[in-house]
Amino acid sequence: MRAPAADPWQQHADAVGRLQASYAAIPADQPVRLAKRTSNLFRPRAAAAAGLDVSGLDGVIEVDATARTAQVQGMCTYEDLVDATLAHGLVPTVVPQLRTITLGGAVTGLGIESTSFRHGLPHEAVLEMDVLTGAGDVVTVRPGDDLFDAFPNSYGSLGYATRLLVELLPAPGHVELEHVRVDDRGLLAKSIAAIVETGEHDGERVDALDGVVFAPDEAYLTLARWREGAASRPSDYTGQRIFFRSLQRRPRDELATLDYLWRWDTDWFWCSGALGLHRPWVRRLWPRRWRRSNVYHWLVGLDTRLGVVDRLDRRAGRPRRERVVQDVEVPVEGLPEFLDWFDEHVGMTPVWICPLVARRDWPTYPLEPGRTYVNVGFWGTVHVGPDAPQGPTNRAVEEQVHALGGHKSLYSEAFYDREAFDRLYDGAGLAAVRAVHDPDDRLTSLYDKVVRRQ
Repeated sequence: MRAPAADPWQQHADAVGRLQASYAAIPADQPVRLAKRTSNLFRPRAAAAAGLDVSGLDGVIEVDATARTAQVQGMCTYEDLVDATLAHGLVPTVVPQLRTITLGGAVTGLGIESTSFRHGLPHEAVLEMDVLTGAGDVVTVRPGDDLFDAFPNSYGSLGYATRLLVELLPAPGHVELEHVRVDDRGLLAKSIAAIVETGEHDGERVDALDGVVFAPDEAYLTLARWREGAASRPSDYTGQRIFFRSLQRRPRDELATLDYLWRWDTDWFWCSGALGLHRPWVRRLWPRRWRRSNVYHWLVGLDTRLGVVDRLDRRAGRPRRERVVQDVEVPVEGLPEFLDWFDEHVGMTPVWICPLVARRDWPTYPLEPGRTYVNVGFWGTVHVGPDAPQGPTNRAVEEQVHALGGHKSLYSEAFYDREAFDRLYDGAGLAAVRAVHDPDDRLTSLYDKVVRRQ
């Protein structure tokens, strides 16, 4: 006789109980961290003596196909969520580009993708959330509650999401792509603004929009359109072909829905090239199952610990590298100026661009609601010499972004002084919420996490 299926809600309750017990066991003078194997952060941090037990908090509790919602645990990856929702013909409103980004991570650390010009950021699809607070309690919060509204961009400084109720949308049968070349940056910004405003290009609906800038006179906007049914001849960029190169070679393309969602993950955008994956012979030898962003992230972390690249640079007489791994948001009208400045002062190519429009005000990442911003993503290193540890390039990026009225994501290194940080990321508001939900200051503050690397 087959044993009855376990109740997913009871399993969730048991997992939350283990989480709270592990939190209570951490000494009050020890930093609190999640005990998880993967991370999409790009900033060094102090090691924690013990981590929170998040075992059993990495799944989908249920999908309501009628209401188009999902009950999701905080450590569930978007890869697992998408697999669960596609079985019901549904997808999340915004699916961040990398498979192992978690729901809780995308909400507390922000996320973005090509549907963000229509649906905002991932946290704007959250209807309800349970949060483990610094007081050790698990509280349910909803839009309008102080903890809920301050949670995006708080990076664990206000607690950890254990359950999220999220909106879903009908999934396309497949995705048709049009790669439009734009040779002038002023026209690039105007084209983005027009598509965002109308939702169309040349009279046809655009469901998703992002792009790549390869040079001052070469950029591509990728217009994605949801189509019914399976693709007739879908492209496959998980093998020898590389997606970002297709923008320059194929004006039109089509992908299976799942392949569209993870089109950037296979090569970590283009950063897999630093590991040799753009060389055909290396690619043939590299197992397909290891062509994933989390594998590359682990390898980069290993190099950071061992210092292999730094030693090779010293041996070759090259200046010391500064890591410049950032995503920034600038108003669309400031995009040409930022890209020109970036070419002159950083010189890294290509860069990713992705428009977004926030649905409402979020105090800890205050984008003006209804205004079009463009995320600019750039990930690599520049040779700067002995000043590299002080982050001169990153500091200059911060200054330029905010001079243009933009904001910088905090998943990577940051160098703000305390006054500027509190002004830009609502330090007073964060402190007020922490005073209520973490009265004993058990959790590391946001500034200490992202700037002081604690």
